[in-house]
Amino acid sequence: MGDEPDGPELDVPADVAHALESFLLGQEPSLTRVQVAQRAGVPLDRAVTLWHQLGFPHHDDEDVAFAESDVEALRLSADLVEIGILPPESQAALVRTWGRSYARLAEWQTTLLAGLAVEGGDPATTLADLATDVLPRVEALQTYVWRRHLASAAQHLLTDTSALTQGEALLAVCFVDIVGYTTQSRSLDGAELVAWVDRFEQDTTTLVVDHAGQVIKTIGDEVLFTVADPAAAVTIALALTARGDDPDDPFPAVRAGIAHGAVVRRLGDVFGSTVNAASRLTSAARPGTVLVDAGVHEALTAADDESWRWRRLRRVSAKGFDHLEAWRVRPSREDHPEPAET
Repeated sequence: MGDEPDGPELDVPADVAHALESFLLGQEPSLTRVQVAQRAGVPLDRAVTLWHQLGFPHHDDEDVAFAESDVEALRLSADLVEIGILPPESQAALVRTWGRSYARLAEWQTTLLAGLAVEGGDPATTLADLATDVLPRVEALQTYVWRRHLASAAQHLLTDTSALTQGEALLAVCFVDIVGYTTQSRSLDGAELVAWVDRFEQDTTTLVVDHAGQVIKTIGDEVLFTVADPAAAVTIALALTARGDDPDDPFPAVRAGIAHGAVVRRLGDVFGSTVNAASRLTSAARPGTVLVDAGVHEALTAADDESWRWRRLRRVSAKGFDHLEAWRVRPSREDHPEPAET
């Protein structure tokens, strides 16, 4: 997504900012990074590497910028490494993902609180009050959301033994891409662009979740999702393209590509040739259409499902593939007309 509009400017006195930092850290900073590493029983170079991976600001050895909460966090990290939850070969990638996710969340939450503080008349006092009153609730809610997603992920993983033993799963992978995003983004101001993309992401996510799928990530004008059932992936993609073709629906025009096969899962993302095939098919799809690979076509035609109509494309040029077989799919029902050719 393009740059979002700048947040509200706050004129917060240094003592208020310092008090807020102390509140968020649990106490006033009183330790250097050397002292934190010593108290946690962790080598300083390992501690510094961890903080870098988390994306924390750099501090010199003499800077008093840490609290007891940092000591406990470093101990916990060392414990996770010791028991094998953070093995050396995946520690860096996992911690980086952790840090990036929380950094984005914290920036959004801080911007939201700052906006409310500006509206309150006295930004310094209002911001401090909001932090005291709101953040504990946000923290509790985040824990709940995390545990809910953890339970859902565990169910997905435990029902697919290959994902446990081989790190792979048999999934349908779909990319949904906004048509004409660059042109449209130039005609909207920052707030309008954010609202437009948010609608696309929210409506897409809702439909995916309703069909037992999982949104892997959003990439500005594109959503990547997976679902175990290829028929569900096709249903989702066709529903979204139909909405995009409706002139009375504010949902943007989209195109989609779906592939079905083995997928490697890692740190909440997916990799492999199946993902690459879905991406290439999306790039080759015309506006308002859905292209699928041989895996999807075989799975749905083998089930004798007459819900779809198929048209094989002669050839899809795709980097990394000698020949990527592709079919255009559309509903067989007459109440879902085929999008016009462009």
